[in-house]
Amino acid sequence: MTRHDVTPSRGERMLQAHLGTSERADAFYDRQVHPHLTAAMRDFIHRQSMVFLSTSDARGHCDATFRAGPPGFVTVLGDRTLAYPEYRGNGVLASAGNIAENPHIGLLFMDFTHDHIGLHVNGSAQLVGDQELRAAHPWVPADTAPGRHPVLWTVISLHEAYVHCSKHIPHLEPAPRPQGVARTRPKDADYFTQPESVSVASGPRPDLAPTGPDVFQPVRSDAVAHPLAGPRDR
Repeated sequence: MTRHDVTPSRGERMLQAHLGTSERADAFYDRQVHPHLTAAMRDFIHRQSMVFLSTSDARGHCDATFRAGPPGFVTVLGDRTLAYPEYRGNGVLASAGNIAENPHIGLLFMDFTHDHIGLHVNGSAQLVGDQELRAAHPWVPADTAPGRHPVLWTVISLHEAYVHCSKHIPHLEPAPRPQGVARTRPKDADYFTQPESVSVASGPRPDLAPTGPDVFQPVRSDAVAHPLAGPRDR
């Protein structure tokens, strides 16, 4: 066991042993995986305007989604606690619904423009009302998204936080959305639900057909077909 008391999953250990990466993984756990947010991690989160979320329901059925807002819209409540607001959207509440059944949550913060680095935060979540959160933390900004009012907050108790290395993180330049340009695409609600006769051509496109040695092949359930990209780089 490392100094951060990390408990790797059995699957991680099995694949590390199979691929001979156990020593590298132990070094990663010991140096990079923390049971709290370091000062640098807290500062990083304060600067971020987006986060990717992963949740699953009680059956283990997963959902991945995206949240965005002004920098710091994910609020650091302490070195082991984060919170982000839930607003009125399409009314499905997929992530919140999963959390109501299964508290496990994963967050991935990515900096595509400056430091080109990522931060994983895994933990357990609970849903809290806006008034309840502000009663406990009255300093939380009241206008985290101008003109919008949170209907709920997701509060995360951190289990572990660790780096996502910069390799393959693309550089993206922030740019404003075009203004005054005629809308040439369907509305969001219709984007993926157009009739087949007017939708983007279904079926494989010859110009995008995969070729060469990098084409993914089916993975047998009784074999490991691809090497790991790196410990906890998932």
